[in-house]
Amino acid sequence: MPMMKKLLGATAVAFALAQGAGAADLNADSVMATVNGAEITLGHMIAVRDTLPAEYQQLPDDVLFEGILEQLIQQTALAEIGAADMTKRDEIALEVERRAYLAGSVLDNTAKTAVTEEGVQDAYKTRFAEAEPTREYHAAHIIVGTEEEAAAIKAEIEGGADFGDVAKEKSTDGAAANGGDLGWFGLEAMVKPFGDAVAAMEPGGLAGPVQTEYGWHVVKLIDTRLAEAPSIEDVRAELEGDLRQKAVEARVTDTVEQAKVEKMTEGIDPAILKDQTILGN
Repeated sequence: MPMMKKLLGATAVAFALAQGAGAADLNADSVMATVNGAEITLGHMIAVRDTLPAEYQQLPDDVLFEGILEQLIQQTALAEIGAADMTKRDEIALEVERRAYLAGSVLDNTAKTAVTEEGVQDAYKTRFAEAEPTREYHAAHIIVGTEEEAAAIKAEIEGGADFGDVAKEKSTDGAAANGGDLGWFGLEAMVKPFGDAVAAMEPGGLAGPVQTEYGWHVVKLIDTRLAEAPSIEDVRAELEGDLRQKAVEARVTDTVEQAKVEKMTEGIDPAILKDQTILGN
């Protein structure tokens, strides 16, 4: 933000006055400056601060106060000129921004109230505590560029070669250094052809060539186990995020369903959106 890179000193007096005023004497309408009679209030300044990136919000209070006030002074002075030269494009853009802000505010409030401890507990029970346990797989693989290479490697291992040694020598992915070991995983973490091959195997089995978008695999299944449910704290952030997302989606769906929506787009060419002349200058 340019205004934060070069803070001017003209607002130091305003900051000192604000610092000296008791909190009880200030409110959102308290005037911090005027520009050609247009008021800049404490509420304006707080609203600007709330939109700043975290790194700016961590600046010293006096630096942030002065920078925000200077930005608002500059904006207010320039806005006076902009208002006098308002075009149809400007009016439409402002209305679009207004609607977007108000819609965003509704959805932000919806998300904030969506998470309750009861909701988190219920979501945890449904997804983890009371759900059927899932199976995890421990496998290793060797991946090469062609089916012929994979078939030859499989035959080599079936003939007695050590899987890990062959993986270190011939596999082309990062797991090669570990003998192709992929560790423990759920099938959903793997592309479908690979997951299907693993699911069909017994521990100790060898499969391949298996083709995926990444190449041709020779797969060894080392072991399987039933996955333990994670603790609620381990997945709390995920559950809370899901609750917020579902609440927001439901709010959008319900609001639009309840609204009286009439479309007048019959026969209109969608390419009309490219016609900049419609907005004028």
